[in-house]
Amino acid sequence: MFQFAHPEYLYLLLIIPVIIICFVVSERSKRREESRLAERQLFRQLTPLRSTMRPVVKFSIFCIAIALCILMIARPQYGRSTKTEMKKGIEVVFALDVSRSMLATDVMPNRLERSRLLISTLLDRMQNDKTGLIVFAGEAYPQMPITNDIISAKLFLDNINTDMVSLQGTNIGAAIRLVSKCFTQEKGVGKAIVLITDGENHEGGAVEEAKSAAKEGKHVYVMGIGNPEGANIPTEEGLLTDNSGEVVITHLDTEMCKKIAEAGNGSFYHIDGSNLAQDQLQQELSKLQHNESRMVYGNAVDEQFQAVGILLLIILLIEMFVLDKKNPFYNRFHLFQKQQ
Repeated sequence: MFQFAHPEYLYLLLIIPVIIICFVVSERSKRREESRLAERQLFRQLTPLRSTMRPVVKFSIFCIAIALCILMIARPQYGRSTKTEMKKGIEVVFALDVSRSMLATDVMPNRLERSRLLISTLLDRMQNDKTGLIVFAGEAYPQMPITNDIISAKLFLDNINTDMVSLQGTNIGAAIRLVSKCFTQEKGVGKAIVLITDGENHEGGAVEEAKSAAKEGKHVYVMGIGNPEGANIPTEEGLLTDNSGEVVITHLDTEMCKKIAEAGNGSFYHIDGSNLAQDQLQQELSKLQHNESRMVYGNAVDEQFQAVGILLLIILLIEMFVLDKKNPFYNRFHLFQKQQ
């Protein structure tokens, strides 16, 4: 579809009729002045090199140049293009725990913000890999399908919060089951599930789902976040309490995290205030089989201002060779007058 990136600049085309009116008024004024000096026939004999057609031609070229210049800055666009490359990479899908326990501040600024920062850092290092994202609490929901568009992935990541899943709790089994369905059907490519959670699994089946994923050739890496000694969960109303009014204490369940990672043919890493966990995970991901796959970049609109610019340059070159006065060399070709 043809369009302009900045159609508001097209209003500048309205100055062309104004310029034409000014030119016509100026030419009529010149004609009246010439008629006062001498009769038209005599005036032509006195000024044999004077041309009445050349100034009109030069002015027309000038108006066309202005119109092309305005069209160029309005940026005409037509069609869309995608860039496809074959690059070696792996597929990584992140499963981020968004239960309320992720608001605990035993890892600064809190568990959820620290997890988002870790994923963002890993995404910056995955330029040739495909990645996806899901969130889970009592249920699991896809957040972004697997893609090589890192910019879009980070935009989705920025919008993640603990209100995204209405059913509270931590159902790690459902998260692993959903992630397993997010990968492509490509063969021979390393596929990793990166589970970021405090490990407080309130539903069964997590270890079984991890084993099932491992049988399909996927690796389950668990990144545990939080303090095993426990921490409070701050809310807008104060510390989170249970139905009996007792303050809820959330603990990092290290043993559960390790069992899931072992069953999923992966590894467990403890997230703290340093970058050690993400560096260790990055090293493990680099060991997976990197297969050549098709990477599609963008769906950008094709810019057409270059063609307008070339046409403008040609018009300006023509204008340079059109003189205001008659040229004896060009006269033999009768370019600007009728042959007798």
